[in-house]
Amino acid sequence: MHRLEKTFTIVNSLGLHARPAAMIVRAANKFRCDIQFEKDGLQINAKSIMGVLTLAAGKGSLVVVVCEGEDAEAALAALAKVFESGFGER
Repeated sequence: MHRLEKTFTIVNSLGLHARPAAMIVRAANKFRCDIQFEKDGLQINAKSIMGVLTLAAGKGSLVVVVCEGEDAEAALAALAKVFESGFGER
């Protein structure tokens, strides 16, 4: 099985609040692979809005994105765009 991971830094001033979390979940649910986020030892399902909000990732937080499955590469690329855009809040 294809497994990829990449670490992203939260760059927007408000961190992962409801709107960015919804953007992430919307992007993640377009793919069949399993997508997990890890922060400070906590691992969550990136396809769950409650899971993403549970991370409480503020500005400067490091989030490890792990994609595992047949479309993992495309999923990681799509999520990278979302993270690197600062969720449209830069």
